[in-house]
Amino acid sequence: MTKWTSKNIPPQRGRSAVVTGTGGLGFEGALALARAGASVLIAGRNAQKGTEAVAAIKQAVPGAQVRFSKIDLADLASIAGFAAQVAQDQDNLDLLINNAGVMAPPERRETSDGFELQFGTNYLGHFALTAHLLPLLKKGHKPRVVSLGSIAVRDGTGAINFDDLQAEHDYKPMPAYSQSKLACIMFAFELDRRSKSAGWGVESLAAHPGVSRTDLLPNGSGPQSTAARMRRFLPFLFQPVWQGALPTLYAATDPSARGGAYYGPNGLGRIRGYPAEEKPAKQALDAVAAALLWDISEELTNVMFV
Repeated sequence: MTKWTSKNIPPQRGRSAVVTGTGGLGFEGALALARAGASVLIAGRNAQKGTEAVAAIKQAVPGAQVRFSKIDLADLASIAGFAAQVAQDQDNLDLLINNAGVMAPPERRETSDGFELQFGTNYLGHFALTAHLLPLLKKGHKPRVVSLGSIAVRDGTGAINFDDLQAEHDYKPMPAYSQSKLACIMFAFELDRRSKSAGWGVESLAAHPGVSRTDLLPNGSGPQSTAARMRRFLPFLFQPVWQGALPTLYAATDPSARGGAYYGPNGLGRIRGYPAEEKPAKQALDAVAAALLWDISEELTNVMFV
Protein backbone atom coordinates (compact mmCIF):
# COMPACT_ATOMS: atom_id res chain seq x y z
CA MET A 1 0.00 0.00 0.00
CA THR A 2 1.35 3.46 -0.88
CA LYS A 3 0.26 6.49 1.10
CA TRP A 4 -3.09 4.98 2.04
CA THR A 5 -5.35 7.65 3.56
CA SER A 6 -8.93 7.94 4.74
CA LYS A 7 -9.89 8.69 1.14
CA ASN A 8 -9.15 5.04 0.41
CA ILE A 9 -11.72 3.77 2.91
CA PRO A 10 -14.30 1.68 1.04
CA PRO A 11 -17.93 2.85 1.33
CA GLN A 12 -19.20 2.04 4.82
CA ARG A 13 -22.88 2.82 4.34
CA GLY A 14 -24.98 0.23 6.12
CA ARG A 15 -22.19 -0.68 8.54
CA SER A 16 -22.23 0.07 12.25
CA ALA A 17 -19.20 0.88 14.38
CA VAL A 18 -18.35 1.45 18.03
CA VAL A 19 -15.24 3.56 18.68
CA THR A 20 -13.96 4.09 22.22
CA GLY A 21 -12.49 7.51 22.97
CA THR A 22 -13.95 10.96 22.36
CA GLY A 23 -10.83 12.85 21.31
CA GLY A 24 -7.57 12.40 19.45
CA LEU A 25 -7.35 9.13 17.57
CA GLY A 26 -10.88 8.11 18.54
CA PHE A 27 -12.35 11.31 17.18
CA GLU A 28 -10.38 11.09 13.93
CA GLY A 29 -11.39 7.48 13.47
CA ALA A 30 -15.06 8.23 14.10
CA LEU A 31 -14.94 11.21 11.74
CA ALA A 32 -13.42 9.17 8.92
CA LEU A 33 -15.90 6.32 9.37
CA ALA A 34 -18.86 8.73 9.45
CA ARG A 35 -17.56 10.43 6.33
CA ALA A 36 -17.45 7.02 4.64
CA GLY A 37 -21.12 6.46 5.56
CA ALA A 38 -20.92 4.27 8.66
CA SER A 39 -23.27 4.61 11.61
CA VAL A 40 -20.85 5.45 14.42
CA LEU A 41 -21.29 5.22 18.17
CA ILE A 42 -18.60 7.13 20.07
CA ALA A 43 -18.09 5.70 23.54
CA GLY A 44 -16.36 7.64 26.29
CA ARG A 45 -16.51 8.65 29.94
CA ASN A 46 -16.81 12.42 29.42
CA ALA A 47 -20.30 13.33 28.23
CA GLN A 48 -19.35 16.92 27.39
CA LYS A 49 -16.45 15.86 25.19
CA GLY A 50 -18.63 13.18 23.60
CA THR A 51 -21.36 15.68 22.80
CA GLU A 52 -18.79 18.09 21.37
CA ALA A 53 -17.27 15.32 19.24
CA VAL A 54 -20.67 14.40 17.80
CA ALA A 55 -21.43 18.06 17.04
CA ALA A 56 -18.06 18.54 15.33
CA ILE A 57 -18.52 15.47 13.16
CA LYS A 58 -22.04 16.49 12.17
CA GLN A 59 -20.78 19.93 11.25
CA ALA A 60 -17.99 18.44 9.13
CA VAL A 61 -20.20 15.73 7.62
CA PRO A 62 -23.78 16.91 7.10
CA GLY A 63 -26.16 14.01 7.61
CA ALA A 64 -23.57 11.94 9.49
CA GLN A 65 -24.97 9.06 11.51
CA VAL A 66 -23.08 9.54 14.75
CA ARG A 67 -24.04 9.51 18.39
CA PHE A 68 -22.42 9.33 21.81
CA SER A 69 -22.93 6.95 24.70
CA LYS A 70 -21.20 7.05 28.06
CA ILE A 71 -18.85 4.31 29.18
CA ASP A 72 -16.14 4.19 31.82
CA LEU A 73 -13.59 1.58 30.80
CA ALA A 74 -12.23 1.67 34.34
CA ASP A 75 -15.54 0.33 35.68
CA LEU A 76 -16.79 -3.14 34.77
CA ALA A 77 -20.37 -2.28 35.71
CA SER A 78 -20.31 0.70 33.36
CA ILE A 79 -18.98 -1.50 30.56
CA ALA A 80 -21.73 -4.07 31.07
CA GLY A 81 -24.38 -1.34 31.15
CA PHE A 82 -23.07 0.25 27.97
CA ALA A 83 -23.05 -3.07 26.11
CA ALA A 84 -26.59 -3.85 27.29
CA GLN A 85 -27.78 -0.52 25.91
CA VAL A 86 -26.08 -1.17 22.57
CA ALA A 87 -27.76 -4.58 22.39
CA GLN A 88 -31.09 -2.93 23.10
CA ASP A 89 -30.59 -0.32 20.38
CA GLN A 90 -29.31 -2.55 17.56
CA ASP A 91 -29.33 -6.16 16.40
CA ASN A 92 -25.75 -6.44 15.21
CA LEU A 93 -22.36 -4.71 15.09
CA ASP A 94 -19.86 -4.67 12.25
CA LEU A 95 -16.86 -2.91 13.76
CA LEU A 96 -15.39 -2.37 17.21
CA ILE A 97 -12.35 -0.15 17.64
CA ASN A 98 -10.76 -0.55 21.07
CA ASN A 99 -8.96 2.79 21.11
CA ALA A 100 -9.40 4.71 24.37
CA GLY A 101 -6.68 4.63 26.97
CA VAL A 102 -4.65 6.25 29.70
CA MET A 103 -0.89 6.65 29.71
CA ALA A 104 1.76 6.73 32.41
CA PRO A 105 0.16 8.40 35.43
CA PRO A 106 3.14 9.22 37.68
CA GLU A 107 1.66 7.44 40.70
CA ARG A 108 -0.10 4.08 40.82
CA ARG A 109 -3.86 4.42 40.61
CA GLU A 110 -6.66 1.87 40.53
CA THR A 111 -9.89 1.36 38.62
CA SER A 112 -13.25 1.01 40.34
CA ASP A 113 -12.64 -2.74 40.50
CA GLY A 114 -9.16 -2.51 42.02
CA PHE A 115 -7.06 -3.04 38.90
CA GLU A 116 -3.96 -0.97 38.16
CA LEU A 117 -5.39 1.91 36.12
CA GLN A 118 -3.53 1.35 32.84
CA PHE A 119 -3.87 -2.43 32.78
CA GLY A 120 -7.48 -2.16 33.89
CA THR A 121 -8.52 0.55 31.44
CA ASN A 122 -6.41 -0.05 28.35
CA TYR A 123 -6.62 -3.83 28.41
CA LEU A 124 -9.12 -5.37 30.83
CA GLY A 125 -11.79 -2.77 30.06
CA HIS A 126 -11.59 -3.48 26.34
CA PHE A 127 -11.36 -7.22 26.96
CA ALA A 128 -14.65 -7.08 28.86
CA LEU A 129 -16.26 -4.75 26.33
CA THR A 130 -15.39 -7.06 23.46
CA ALA A 131 -16.80 -10.05 25.31
CA HIS A 132 -20.08 -8.25 25.99
CA LEU A 133 -20.38 -7.14 22.36
CA LEU A 134 -19.30 -10.45 20.81
CA PRO A 135 -22.90 -11.71 20.29
CA LEU A 136 -23.65 -8.58 18.23
CA LEU A 137 -20.36 -8.83 16.35
CA LYS A 138 -21.08 -12.45 15.39
CA LYS A 139 -24.26 -11.18 13.70
CA GLY A 140 -22.41 -8.42 11.85
CA HIS A 141 -21.41 -8.30 8.19
CA LYS A 142 -17.71 -9.17 7.89
CA PRO A 143 -17.17 -7.98 11.48
CA ARG A 144 -13.82 -6.77 12.70
CA VAL A 145 -12.32 -5.85 16.05
CA VAL A 146 -9.27 -3.57 16.06
CA SER A 147 -7.30 -3.20 19.28
CA LEU A 148 -4.74 -0.45 19.76
CA GLY A 149 -1.20 -1.34 20.65
CA SER A 150 1.70 1.08 20.96
CA ILE A 151 5.17 1.76 19.68
CA ALA A 152 6.13 1.43 23.35
CA VAL A 153 5.95 -2.34 22.80
CA ARG A 154 9.18 -3.36 21.12
CA ASP A 155 11.26 -6.55 21.11
CA GLY A 156 13.05 -7.01 24.39
CA THR A 157 11.29 -4.13 26.15
CA GLY A 158 9.05 -6.17 28.39
CA ALA A 159 6.65 -9.02 28.88
CA ILE A 160 3.53 -9.79 30.84
CA ASN A 161 4.48 -9.95 34.51
CA PHE A 162 2.11 -12.68 35.66
CA ASP A 163 3.56 -12.44 39.18
CA ASP A 164 2.58 -8.77 39.51
CA LEU A 165 -0.06 -8.03 36.86
CA GLN A 166 -1.43 -5.08 38.79
CA ALA A 167 2.00 -3.56 39.59
CA GLU A 168 1.21 -3.72 43.29
CA HIS A 169 4.82 -4.41 44.25
CA ASP A 170 6.74 -2.41 41.65
CA TYR A 171 4.93 0.36 39.80
CA LYS A 172 6.82 2.21 37.09
CA PRO A 173 4.63 4.35 34.78
CA MET A 174 6.01 3.47 31.35
CA PRO A 175 6.65 -0.25 31.93
CA ALA A 176 3.09 -0.53 33.25
CA TYR A 177 1.81 1.27 30.16
CA SER A 178 3.86 -0.96 27.86
CA GLN A 179 2.52 -4.08 29.59
CA SER A 180 -1.06 -2.89 29.12
CA LYS A 181 -0.47 -2.30 25.43
CA LEU A 182 1.36 -5.59 24.96
CA ALA A 183 -1.67 -7.25 26.53
CA CYS A 184 -3.92 -5.48 23.99
CA ILE A 185 -1.87 -6.82 21.08
CA MET A 186 -1.77 -10.33 22.52
CA PHE A 187 -5.53 -10.14 23.03
CA ALA A 188 -6.06 -9.12 19.40
CA PHE A 189 -4.11 -12.11 18.14
CA GLU A 190 -5.66 -14.57 20.60
CA LEU A 191 -9.16 -13.34 19.75
CA ASP A 192 -8.46 -13.97 16.07
CA ARG A 193 -7.17 -17.47 16.81
CA ARG A 194 -10.21 -18.31 18.93
CA SER A 195 -12.60 -16.83 16.39
CA LYS A 196 -11.13 -18.99 13.64
CA SER A 197 -11.20 -22.08 15.85
CA ALA A 198 -14.78 -21.54 17.05
CA GLY A 199 -16.16 -20.27 13.74
CA TRP A 200 -17.27 -16.91 15.14
CA GLY A 201 -16.53 -15.18 11.84
CA VAL A 202 -14.97 -12.16 13.58
CA GLU A 203 -11.62 -10.86 12.34
CA SER A 204 -9.39 -9.41 15.04
CA LEU A 205 -6.48 -7.12 14.19
CA ALA A 206 -4.05 -4.87 16.04
CA ALA A 207 -2.71 -1.45 15.09
CA HIS A 208 -0.63 1.36 16.55
CA PRO A 209 -0.45 5.07 15.70
CA GLY A 210 3.29 5.61 15.86
CA VAL A 211 4.03 8.85 17.70
CA SER A 212 1.04 11.15 17.26
CA ARG A 213 0.11 14.61 18.46
CA THR A 214 -2.65 13.63 20.91
CA ASP A 215 -3.36 14.67 24.49
CA LEU A 216 -2.54 11.22 25.84
CA LEU A 217 0.87 12.25 27.18
CA PRO A 218 -0.07 15.47 29.00
CA ASN A 219 -3.32 13.94 30.27
CA GLY A 220 -1.55 10.90 31.66
CA SER A 221 1.97 11.76 32.77
CA GLY A 222 1.13 15.37 33.52
CA PRO A 223 1.66 18.67 31.64
CA GLN A 224 5.09 19.22 33.17
CA SER A 225 6.47 15.73 32.51
CA THR A 226 9.39 15.28 30.14
CA ALA A 227 7.19 13.46 27.64
CA ALA A 228 4.53 16.18 27.73
CA ARG A 229 7.17 18.90 27.32
CA MET A 230 8.49 17.11 24.24
CA ARG A 231 4.95 16.98 22.89
CA ARG A 232 4.58 20.73 23.48
CA PHE A 233 7.98 22.07 22.45
CA LEU A 234 9.12 19.53 19.82
CA PRO A 235 5.95 19.10 17.76
CA PHE A 236 7.89 18.06 14.64
CA LEU A 237 8.58 14.71 16.34
CA PHE A 238 4.86 13.95 16.39
CA GLN A 239 2.74 13.25 13.33
CA PRO A 240 -0.74 14.78 12.98
CA VAL A 241 -3.52 12.92 14.74
CA TRP A 242 -5.38 12.24 11.48
CA GLN A 243 -2.29 10.45 10.21
CA GLY A 244 -1.84 8.51 13.44
CA ALA A 245 -5.38 7.18 13.02
CA LEU A 246 -4.67 5.73 9.57
CA PRO A 247 -3.26 2.32 10.61
CA THR A 248 -6.36 1.72 12.72
CA LEU A 249 -8.66 2.80 9.91
CA TYR A 250 -6.79 0.61 7.44
CA ALA A 251 -7.09 -2.39 9.76
CA ALA A 252 -10.77 -1.64 10.30
CA THR A 253 -11.87 -1.14 6.70
CA ASP A 254 -9.48 -2.20 3.99
CA PRO A 255 -10.32 -5.53 2.30
CA SER A 256 -6.64 -6.49 2.17
CA ALA A 257 -6.12 -6.13 5.92
CA ARG A 258 -6.13 -9.56 7.50
CA GLY A 259 -7.09 -10.98 10.85
CA GLY A 260 -4.21 -11.66 13.21
CA ALA A 261 -2.01 -8.97 11.63
CA TYR A 262 -0.45 -5.81 13.10
CA TYR A 263 -0.43 -2.44 11.34
CA GLY A 264 1.45 0.78 11.99
CA PRO A 265 3.14 3.69 10.18
CA ASN A 266 5.69 2.81 7.50
CA GLY A 267 8.18 5.63 8.12
CA LEU A 268 11.54 5.68 9.85
CA GLY A 269 11.38 3.86 13.15
CA ARG A 270 7.67 3.22 12.61
CA ILE A 271 6.94 6.50 14.42
CA ARG A 272 5.22 8.21 11.51
CA GLY A 273 4.10 7.58 7.94
CA TYR A 274 1.32 5.70 6.21
CA PRO A 275 -0.22 2.31 7.09
CA ALA A 276 1.78 -0.85 6.56
CA GLU A 277 1.82 -4.29 8.06
CA GLU A 278 4.68 -4.81 10.48
CA LYS A 279 6.14 -7.63 12.49
CA PRO A 280 4.96 -7.42 16.09
CA ALA A 281 7.25 -7.79 19.07
CA LYS A 282 8.12 -11.41 19.73
CA GLN A 283 6.41 -11.26 23.13
CA ALA A 284 3.10 -10.54 21.38
CA LEU A 285 3.40 -13.78 19.42
CA ASP A 286 3.66 -16.00 22.50
CA ALA A 287 0.45 -18.02 22.11
CA VAL A 288 0.95 -19.88 25.39
CA ALA A 289 1.25 -16.65 27.35
CA ALA A 290 -1.71 -15.20 25.45
CA ALA A 291 -3.92 -18.15 26.37
CA LEU A 292 -2.91 -17.84 30.02
CA LEU A 293 -3.57 -14.10 29.97
CA TRP A 294 -6.99 -14.77 28.41
CA ASP A 295 -7.96 -17.21 31.16
CA ILE A 296 -6.81 -14.84 33.89
CA SER A 297 -8.64 -11.94 32.23
CA GLU A 298 -11.91 -13.85 32.09
CA GLU A 299 -11.58 -14.58 35.79
CA LEU A 300 -10.69 -10.99 36.70
CA THR A 301 -13.49 -9.43 34.65
CA ASN A 302 -16.07 -12.20 35.19
CA VAL A 303 -16.89 -12.35 31.47
CA MET A 304 -16.95 -15.22 29.00
CA PHE A 305 -16.60 -15.13 25.22
CA VAL A 306 -19.62 -17.04 23.91
